[in-house]
Amino acid sequence: MKQQGAHPEGTKGTPDASSRPDAADPETAHIDEVEGDEPLLPARVHRPSDLMRLLAGVLAVVVLLAIAAFAHGTTSGLEQDINKGTGQAPDLLIKIAGLASSIAILLVPVAFAIERLIKRDGLRIADGVLAAVLAHGVTLATDLWVARAAPDSIQEALTQPSPGDIHALTDPVHGYLAPVIAYMTAVGMSRRPRWRAVLWVVLLLDAFSMLVTGYTTPFSIILTVLIGWTVAYGTLYAVGSPNVRPTGRTLMAGLRTVGFRPVTASRVESGDASETGDRGRRYFVTLEDGPPLDVTVVDREQQAQGFFYRAWRNLALRGFATRSSLQSLRQALEQEALLAYAAIAAGANAPKLIATSELGPDAVMLVYEHSGGRTLDSLPDEEITDELLRDTWHQVRALQSRRIAHRRLVGDAILVDRSGTVILTDLRVGEIAAGDLLLRMDTSQLLVTLGLRVGAERAVASALSVLGPDTVADCLPMLQPIALSRSTRGTLRKLARERAEREREAVLEAYRQSKPARAEHGAHQVVLDKPDKKAVRAEQRAEKRAVDEALEEAREEDLLTQIRHEVLRIRPQAPVEPARLERVRPRTLISFIAGAIGAYFLLTQLTHIEFGPLISNAEWGWVAAAVLFSAASYVAAAMALLGFVPERVPFVRTVAAQVAGSFVKIVAPAAVGGVALNTRFLQRAGVRPGLAVASVGASQLFGLGCHILMLLSFGYLTGTEKTPSLTPSRTVIGGLLTVAVLVLVVTSVPFLRKFVVTRVRSLFAGVVPRMLDVLQRPQKLITGIGGMLLLTACFVMCLDASIRAFGDETTSVSIASVAVVFLAGNALGSAAPTPGGVGAVEATLTVGLIAVGLPKEVAAPAVLLFRLLTLWLPVLPGWLAFNHLTRKAAL
Repeated sequence: MKQQGAHPEGTKGTPDASSRPDAADPETAHIDEVEGDEPLLPARVHRPSDLMRLLAGVLAVVVLLAIAAFAHGTTSGLEQDINKGTGQAPDLLIKIAGLASSIAILLVPVAFAIERLIKRDGLRIADGVLAAVLAHGVTLATDLWVARAAPDSIQEALTQPSPGDIHALTDPVHGYLAPVIAYMTAVGMSRRPRWRAVLWVVLLLDAFSMLVTGYTTPFSIILTVLIGWTVAYGTLYAVGSPNVRPTGRTLMAGLRTVGFRPVTASRVESGDASETGDRGRRYFVTLEDGPPLDVTVVDREQQAQGFFYRAWRNLALRGFATRSSLQSLRQALEQEALLAYAAIAAGANAPKLIATSELGPDAVMLVYEHSGGRTLDSLPDEEITDELLRDTWHQVRALQSRRIAHRRLVGDAILVDRSGTVILTDLRVGEIAAGDLLLRMDTSQLLVTLGLRVGAERAVASALSVLGPDTVADCLPMLQPIALSRSTRGTLRKLARERAEREREAVLEAYRQSKPARAEHGAHQVVLDKPDKKAVRAEQRAEKRAVDEALEEAREEDLLTQIRHEVLRIRPQAPVEPARLERVRPRTLISFIAGAIGAYFLLTQLTHIEFGPLISNAEWGWVAAAVLFSAASYVAAAMALLGFVPERVPFVRTVAAQVAGSFVKIVAPAAVGGVALNTRFLQRAGVRPGLAVASVGASQLFGLGCHILMLLSFGYLTGTEKTPSLTPSRTVIGGLLTVAVLVLVVTSVPFLRKFVVTRVRSLFAGVVPRMLDVLQRPQKLITGIGGMLLLTACFVMCLDASIRAFGDETTSVSIASVAVVFLAGNALGSAAPTPGGVGAVEATLTVGLIAVGLPKEVAAPAVLLFRLLTLWLPVLPGWLAFNHLTRKAAL
């Protein structure tokens, strides 16, 4: 079967049955004829269910290790109870169980492999062998970690003295059992009842014999099973599972089982695969003795598409949810059938469902009467009349009169037949007995869908004529991107980029037109040799005014704003405040996870520290010095920014803006919040938007260069401190090689290269011309570079003073080592997607200070004091400064 495109009679993928000579040929009535070749299905597919099991296994391993680390009393008591219970088992039973499990653990996998090879399923055996090899490698790595780096509580939970040698410990993970479990899981043995029963008997016998003889612990057995299970599903997801999707001939056979006599079938072209891929494959089927059919085939693979998107929407949005993320094929079939019948009963035009059936254990089909036509997206603009728009709203009103929500009123779900009648398709994701929230979202979605084609004015006018002003006004709080479909949001983002480009071109054109006047005026001043400062400032103000006017003229309202304005003309009192639909935002979730990781790391470091004697013995003079260095950093930050701004900007107000940044970086990632605040501040200070962005970009670029140079320099000094030779340490060489490998990977992978280049280009756009302006004023350049060096020095000295406040002469480290630790921690904090680098910076600084020789009893409180002075205490002054600058229109 081939994908069908547009047809002469105007239908898309729906040829007329009368045009097919074979429709009336009885000799071909029982031949499964397929037009052309159906697009080849991939031999293997990556199942989201395998990925979910992989993530669940990783989470279970983390939870198990956390319980072993923190619930030491519970784990010890559990082990004692199990050992007490198993110790009463008869010796004969123990010997029989050990012998049987030892033999069966080897014979069962081999027997299953032979059975699969006889049935010519060798690829599944290869998957199992690969999973077993990977599981063995993971067990070796886990054993090494537990023996050398894991906390004592975890080591005690996973090991015990070996019965044969009291000076040796048992293995934390069984090196032979985990690969067997991974092999059995990857080959699909658990899906066969008899083999599954044998598998569980073998595992239980082996676990029993190992526990009784004292060669393992309960937590070790559980960890072994989890590692084997997790590695198996990770392997299956990586290499893919065999594709079991039904073919076109399977569809033809399935149609005969429900009483149809199909002649031919052709695959119908779908819309946007990113959003419609989970709605099934569609076929146009001609019959020997009746009108043609539209058939939708849904299988497990297609149903799983978009799983993670739906799961995130269900988690993030409040008050409503998309369809269930974990929905069986039977549930999907029943839901779509129910919605099809309910829509027709409500009086709406919808495809008529006439049959349903299963196509084997992994697919179902839904058979509809053929409703040929073209989608709204494929109609030319001149054919979208006001009558067509009103007919569309009539169909939606019919659904809403019976509390039916469509949930996806986009262009390709609105079909227009040859007579001009509107038919609503794709009801599969809809919902019956819907609440007011979902019905209002349908209204707002259709307003945007029609507005993208005919404009806000016609879209709103057609809705008002059918639904009335009150119903349309009630949907305004839903008129926000989060409430729209994925494809609609993508279209709106594309239009926003195009508007921004047009505004940028208008500003650049106004700036270019002002250049000749500035050049003429400058030449005139040189001839007269009488530079007039007032005239120069007046000229700059006139130039800024001209650019602002050009920007104002080029500024365009987005579609959502246009729709709001059209509705407010009819209902000025309508609510316009967007409804709070998000339960949790990605930034909040990431911040919470990173904060939890950072808190866990710090708590593990602080559990062995007695803070009472530590604080009582602290050097408060060094604490005061750390406070002064932290305060001086804001002056240095202001110098680093103003050094790349040729225009005159008040210095004191710039310092206040840097203090305000202490508040902003708590609610936004450090690399984003500071850039946005400084750009906004410079614009409010009179710097043109493009030049403000360029100045901040130049400052960031020079800061990055200085950061790398200082990190390499101090790293070299740290590596040569203990050796008089000039040979750098292996750590420095290893770090440089790691950086080089990362750079090569980024430059060699097209996706990563495009990702980095796009963001660097957008950040540093216009930086080169701005740098030329700065180079003409050496004092500005010196101020900027000096401010950057002074800023780093303030932070390094603040961290060093924090260390000296809790340490003594025997625990001190060199300034070069402190600088390396700070620079590495600051770089990681800027890259982390958490506000202020919370979690990442604390962990990096603590680990770094311990690595350079500082005891953890000093490193942990020193890092806490440093972060308290540079991140948390400045929040209140930053909030006050932010509000003050906002009231003064400086932000």
